[in-house]
Amino acid sequence: MNQFRLIIFALLCTTSLLAQEGYYFPDRNIVWEQKAAQELKINATKLTEAVEFAKSNEYSGSRDLRIAILRGFEREPFHEILGPTKKRGGPAGLILKNGYIVAKWGDTKRVDMTFSVTKSFLSTVAGMAEDKDLISSTNDKVGTYIWDGTFDGVHNSKITWEHLLQQNSDWSGELWGGKDWADRPPREGGIDDWKFRKLNEPGSVMEYNDVRVNVLAYALTHIWRKPVPMVLKEHLMDKIGASTTWRWHGYTHAWTEIDGIQMKSVTGGGHSGAGLFIHTEDMARFGLLFLNNGKWKNEQLVSESWIQKAIAPSTPNVNYGYMWWLNKKGNRHWVGLSENIYYAAGFGGNFIVIDRENDLVVVTRWLEPNKIGEFMTKVTAALD
Repeated sequence: MNQFRLIIFALLCTTSLLAQEGYYFPDRNIVWEQKAAQELKINATKLTEAVEFAKSNEYSGSRDLRIAILRGFEREPFHEILGPTKKRGGPAGLILKNGYIVAKWGDTKRVDMTFSVTKSFLSTVAGMAEDKDLISSTNDKVGTYIWDGTFDGVHNSKITWEHLLQQNSDWSGELWGGKDWADRPPREGGIDDWKFRKLNEPGSVMEYNDVRVNVLAYALTHIWRKPVPMVLKEHLMDKIGASTTWRWHGYTHAWTEIDGIQMKSVTGGGHSGAGLFIHTEDMARFGLLFLNNGKWKNEQLVSESWIQKAIAPSTPNVNYGYMWWLNKKGNRHWVGLSENIYYAAGFGGNFIVIDRENDLVVVTRWLEPNKIGEFMTKVTAALD
């Protein structure tokens, strides 16, 4: 009888191990395992067509990103480069199926700026803060944690962590020389209209705004009491086997003092320079973590409950969650593709796409941004 129980126990363990091994997770500094498309029931011809499409639709902006940034945001009053920039490479990307590489193009180990893809990493730092009870709830008002004046006033005192994460806070003020009203201003009106506009109630209107994202990064620096890149490295990037080449920069003058120590406060994007500089394979590791609901091998690094909140549509914008874009039926819907797809997106055509229904992670870089829906349609067609 005891021998029978041992056999049953061994079978159960084996079944559990096989379940855990449904996805492949590459160790650090190894050659990422590849599988032929046919081996995973993917149409190789259609997959090749998708890759060729990505390669032939390179982002049309200058490869000198300093020039591309200045041209891309020339409408903003007072806009200037405040942090590091880097000339970029050509189109690059990876397509993962069950964690295995099934398609690869360009230099996937070249470190480049990734612009607003950084925001999805910043959101994850907030998620880990809630997981570790450094933030009790994203519904808490930020001013109860950050009491240095950043969230003072009738309007700013209403702002919650969720408002900052969903970019619907309408935080009003100035940080590191950046004025909230001067970042991506409306096409109508001029400086006086923008400066003296009526503020929107927090949670009511979504507005993409890097100054307010940088306010979130500043607040998280104080919550963690250490630089955000150190938090990301210790609690996530090292654990998913990321390389040692990625860097997360802030503006040159963005210093804050915590516990008597000067710390750099990073940015959540790169439209004035700075942000996350990273290569394609490290982006893919981050995507694979989310594909597996925040678990890397046997370790839960980001809670499933956080991910569900992060990819829930916000009230003012059904296509935006906690700094992740969502493929819901709205202004950014990829027609014909799953509404459960979500993705990180950055200036110049940087994307990390998570498609759990098809066990896919797609990373594509320097793709003409308005081509991403067509590209993903081609990738998905290869699965039929």
